[in-house]
Amino acid sequence: MTVTEKQQQVLDYMKRFQARQGFLPSLREICQALGLASPGSLIKHLRALEAEGQLSRSPGKKRAWKLARPLGQPGIPLLGRIAAGAPLLAEENREDEIPIDPAFFGSETCFALKVKGDSMVEAHISDGDLAVIRPVEEADDGQIVAVLVEGAEAEATLKILRRRNGKLELHPANPGYRPLVFKGREQSRVRILGRLAGVIRIRP
Repeated sequence: MTVTEKQQQVLDYMKRFQARQGFLPSLREICQALGLASPGSLIKHLRALEAEGQLSRSPGKKRAWKLARPLGQPGIPLLGRIAAGAPLLAEENREDEIPIDPAFFGSETCFALKVKGDSMVEAHISDGDLAVIRPVEEADDGQIVAVLVEGAEAEATLKILRRRNGKLELHPANPGYRPLVFKGREQSRVRILGRLAGVIRIRP
């Protein structure tokens, strides 16, 4: 997935406009809304989105561009900070939606988290990647999981799950970081949100 930040802004505005009006905005309306200097620069963004499969076009029509994926088709919610006490996929946890069918990752339901830092680089998960998670409450030893730790910041983190000698351990995939180890009742602080299903890398 190689959509730039500006291209994503264009796509998001087109989706919001269609949801309100029932049709897509004109090139002039998009330029005015996003502060673009000329239709020429917008056309470059639209063609890039077309190349990524996000848009299609019908030449010769006033509003030639169309969303390749109709509104309402399944997508993957991008979660930010997890609201205490709220269901995992509640609206207050959502920052955006990724226009990819969860079935691509082999599941009817997925969510995504933006990776922060380099603690999982040896698992080929880098800062800024989108980690796609399949929601589960249990995971096997050695699997990469998204977890929340009670008492820590209200953001999920990716770690390798290990269970050893009655202890629960959350291991990074970077020797520069130490694992988190939970014994006895401390293990109840760890809430497994899901298992890693895939990674989306957005090229700047």
